[in-house]
Amino acid sequence: MFFSICIAGLMVSVRIDGVVVSVPEGTTILGAAANVGVKIPALCKHKDLPPTASCGLCIVKIVGNGRICKACCTKISDGMDVVTDDPKIVAERRSIFESVVSNHSNSCQLCVRDGCCELQNLAADLGMDRNNFAHCPKNSPKDVSTDAIEFDHSKCVKCRRCVLICQKMQGVRALTYKRSGDGEAIVPVGGDSLAKSPCVRCGQCALHCPTGAIVEKDDVPAVLEKLSGSKNFCTVQIAPSVRVSIGDAFGLPIGTNCTEKLYTAMRMLGFKAVFDTNFSADLTVMEEAAEFVERFVSGRGELPMMTSCCPAWVDYVEKFYPDLCENLSTAKSPQQMLGVMAKTYFAKARNIDPGTMVQVSAMPCTAKKYELRRNEKMSASGYMDVDISITTRELARLMKMAGIDFANLPDGSVDSILGEYSGAGAIFGTSGGVMEAALRTAHFNLSGMSVFGEAIEMENIRGMSGLRRATVLMNGKEVRVAMVHGLGNAPEILDEVLSAKKSGAAIPYHFIEVMACRGGCLGGGGQPYGICDEIRQKRRDGLYSDDRMRSRRCAHDNPEIKEVYKNFLGMPLSEIAHKLLHV
Repeated sequence: MFFSICIAGLMVSVRIDGVVVSVPEGTTILGAAANVGVKIPALCKHKDLPPTASCGLCIVKIVGNGRICKACCTKISDGMDVVTDDPKIVAERRSIFESVVSNHSNSCQLCVRDGCCELQNLAADLGMDRNNFAHCPKNSPKDVSTDAIEFDHSKCVKCRRCVLICQKMQGVRALTYKRSGDGEAIVPVGGDSLAKSPCVRCGQCALHCPTGAIVEKDDVPAVLEKLSGSKNFCTVQIAPSVRVSIGDAFGLPIGTNCTEKLYTAMRMLGFKAVFDTNFSADLTVMEEAAEFVERFVSGRGELPMMTSCCPAWVDYVEKFYPDLCENLSTAKSPQQMLGVMAKTYFAKARNIDPGTMVQVSAMPCTAKKYELRRNEKMSASGYMDVDISITTRELARLMKMAGIDFANLPDGSVDSILGEYSGAGAIFGTSGGVMEAALRTAHFNLSGMSVFGEAIEMENIRGMSGLRRATVLMNGKEVRVAMVHGLGNAPEILDEVLSAKKSGAAIPYHFIEVMACRGGCLGGGGQPYGICDEIRQKRRDGLYSDDRMRSRRCAHDNPEIKEVYKNFLGMPLSEIAHKLLHV
């Protein structure tokens, strides 16, 4: 994976502002300073990325030779004596910062990053008043071409985080760094627009951007408009990972499961029905597991089967590996399944005109905005499955605008007809969770047994490694599986599959799960800012804890799922299930 890593083993000592600390050899000055509670300002450095030394704000002085160096990329040596804060260093940082900000838009109060902008935080740390010097941002149009993320060049500080994320972590290469007679700029590959680049709308660029240069398309005004319409029957669904990330925006411990608080908040916002995407994750499991068994046992369909619940991943396959499109599951994502079930099954049960229904989804993802519009405008129900998709960040803004004291809300309830979920639905938000959930039910479909031996948890599928392989024994048959998160890791697996197809060799895998973002949806491009592996891990623990606490841990044991099939769908892969739940 593409991270800065200290070399474990030999320890060396360094003096940081008079305080001696021992750290592993290979540690940078920036990392060593953090160990003694010294915060060195930096704009381009992010925990997910190696140093680029492009902003220059992290300058420090080496005592003895007086050398000025950049703390993010300078490794310590034994006995090094570092000064991070003296009048000359502060003056130089302020000069560098002024140069950066002079090319930056000065419309902070109108920016969605106002109050959570790293540039604003640095201004405060450096004691800078941004109104005291000239601003000369380039007058270039905002790129809104993707209908999911927006790029405002006037707010770009050329830190290159977005380029590194897109090129290295995601392997998409939709953004590049360009030098010209007009200076330096971050531009879409091809120089036209993001929509005409290979962009898959994963939003990792927005998640890692320190300013408001790249943000999600703001659909909060659209939600408010729909909620204010007296004739609208507004409903909402909550994605698996949102419940363990929304608390970050309200000061709750990272990874706190806020499911019941979210139910309360959604009703306070004015939604007339509150659903849980965990329910439709269970529904996705039922369809996907049945589809896998059909391909695996009966040979009807391409193997390996690849998951289809991540729209950025599906877009990636279509753009980079079109020969493998037939390997994608035909099952819709949980977001889309919940939408169509709300406008058919729920609407019929509650005698509601589906034409008045507005379905809003709260998702960890920017690509979900694209997913709900990417195919035909109307689904088999006669209506769009989901009308508006907002990110976790947008949901937090919406609740703050409404004056909701989220941290102190009482627990609420979900609309049970589309709300009950199993532990399998809960883990959909983490890498490996979709695979584990599907295999729990696929194993049941093959053997009639709900567990693998004595344990239901599949530890060999879990983990934070970007690419994991495992073999699962189901009903006496070996099932070879692979789990990938972070699109930059996908080519290794996909090239193996393509090579086997072209040579006629045995397929290396039967089932492949890919999530576009590192950690899965819990690290999605629409999640709260400040992401790192420590945060991903805590959110992951929150989802697995939810799984362990559920009385039912397999999708096929969910009583509401049973009712849906009994009263409406018939059985997985039935004619009506194919019509509504597959593409």
